Amino acid sequence: MLGISLKQLEVFVAIASAGTVRAAAERLFVTQPAVSMALAELERQLGTQLFDRERGRLRLSTRGKEVLPMALEVIERVQEMLRQTGQQPMVLTGELHVGASNTIGNYLVGELLGPFINQHPQVSLQVSVENTEAIVRALVEHRVDIGCVEGPVNHPQLEVLPWRDDALVVCAAPTHPLAQQTMLRPRHFKDAKWILREHGSAMRIQAEQALNLLPAGQIVLELGQVEAIKQAVIAGLGIACLPYAAATESMATGRLKMLDTPFLELSRRLSLILHKSRYRGALIDAFVASLSDTSVSMTAEETLVSPTNTGQQP
Repeated sequence: MLGISLKQLEVFVAIASAGTVRAAAERLFVTQPAVSMALAELERQLGTQLFDRERGRLRLSTRGKEVLPMALEVIERVQEMLRQTGQQPMVLTGELHVGASNTIGNYLVGELLGPFINQHPQVSLQVSVENTEAIVRALVEHRVDIGCVEGPVNHPQLEVLPWRDDALVVCAAPTHPLAQQTMLRPRHFKDAKWILREHGSAMRIQAEQALNLLPAGQIVLELGQVEAIKQAVIAGLGIACLPYAAATESMATGRLKMLDTPFLELSRRLSLILHKSRYRGALIDAFVASLSDTSVSMTAEETLVSPTNTGQQP
């Protein structure tokens, strides 16, 4: 007779997500001893240890990593069964964990979440904003259900779905010498002072690719947030590649100036990423569908100011 209960699986998933028995108990509104007993019984039923204890935290063991997507699928299938009972139209409920990279989470969050929230207001969305590398790691470890990132992702466990196009723009303070040039050429960037994102971010990778096409400059500052980089550029500390969505307001008010650089390739693709072994239940399918209806290339205004559409030649 099957001895594994749905509650034991929910406890296992909660611990895997929260990292400690205490945090899992708080999330499930039960006592810590109840969580510990449920985990112990599940491990006894499976005949294996699902977690390794490391410095006060519980980390999935090799077997635990194999069991987690199966446990998530069982829970989600039961939830779908409950939604479909009765005569009323199915209403999506539950929680969806989304990981968004910096630009998307801070400047495009309305486009990312708005359609889904409007269609499914009873679903609780939890969003974490980190760089692309961290989002990929969280998705591989099943700590988020779906990711939305700025950079290319090549991971054997992940599926990549295109969402929309985007572009970086090279920006400077209006008083910067480069902002005074009427016709920029690559040679004008010799010894330029650059402000970059931290290693591991897609924006950093693309900025470095652009810098490789220019004369040698100097990296004077590394910052972990796009907004911090923008404020440093406004203060005249250097120049930077910024997402158009992050720079547009400051450009409109005259605090930033976009440098005309048609000799640099700064377009990029924003993508959704999913774990291949993760069951795509109703919540994930609905989220993907909400974005597929709004997947667009750059708006006409963005295309007009995009560094690859200025019509000038180097």
